[in-house]
Amino acid sequence: MVQQKNKGFTVSVLFVYLFLVLIAFTMLIPFVWMLSSSLKLNKDVFTFPMRWIPADPRWRNYSDIWTKIPLGTFILNTVKLSVIVTFLQLLSSSFAAYTFAKLRFPARRGLFLGYIATIAVPWQAYMVPQFILMRSLGLNNTHLSIICLQAFSAFGVFMMKQFYESIPDELREAAWIDGLSEYGIWLRIMLPLSKPAISTLTIITFVNTWNDFLGPMIYLTRTDLKTIQIGLRMFISQYSSEYGLIMAASVVALIPVLVIFLSLQRYFVQGVASTGLKG
Repeated sequence: MVQQKNKGFTVSVLFVYLFLVLIAFTMLIPFVWMLSSSLKLNKDVFTFPMRWIPADPRWRNYSDIWTKIPLGTFILNTVKLSVIVTFLQLLSSSFAAYTFAKLRFPARRGLFLGYIATIAVPWQAYMVPQFILMRSLGLNNTHLSIICLQAFSAFGVFMMKQFYESIPDELREAAWIDGLSEYGIWLRIMLPLSKPAISTLTIITFVNTWNDFLGPMIYLTRTDLKTIQIGLRMFISQYSSEYGLIMAASVVALIPVLVIFLSLQRYFVQGVASTGLKG
């Protein structure tokens, strides 16, 4: 009887794994097609039946995209914004989360709930007032406008707070007895223990900033300030039939995101699994 149950359990697990592999393979097909198309001539991109591995790969596509548009400038602008915004969000979110999780002060719960409630408000509802504010401050058409608007994250505070609450209060109390200030406890105790949550927030923030399209489109009009997503849109509008070049530019734009994710992915799964725990 036990053997039959174990056999049935093994078969069900096998089907689950096969289903997950099928889902993963289906999701990877567009990326494989993009990579394959980036090495083809325009006339070969939509040929049927499709040749996944080009007979004569056209590596020249990856050199031509740097001369067709100022791709290097777009990438540098995007890296600048993504790194600065990610750093500021990590700093502000971890500070605020530590305050809400470990310190006790009047109206703490109400203030936290009010701050977290802003997550439910869609950005489209207040993007016009934000634009008017940035314009009145003279920050329109500058990178500083993007940085100021994205330096704080209610979601980041919520996620970091959930992780901090899983750290025993005895560690903080012991550090306080040893003479550490709240800043010292945050720097020497909380941050080293919160690598999974920090890595998770780093991936989410970096990817969102890197892929942001609407924000830079609203605030940045000068070509030398535009990001990679706006640059790709400009590239598509200028070379709408150059599919090989478009796919090559898309592959280049995808590389930094893959590097960040692969370098932090071992902490990412642990961070997602642990930020909902408390104890």
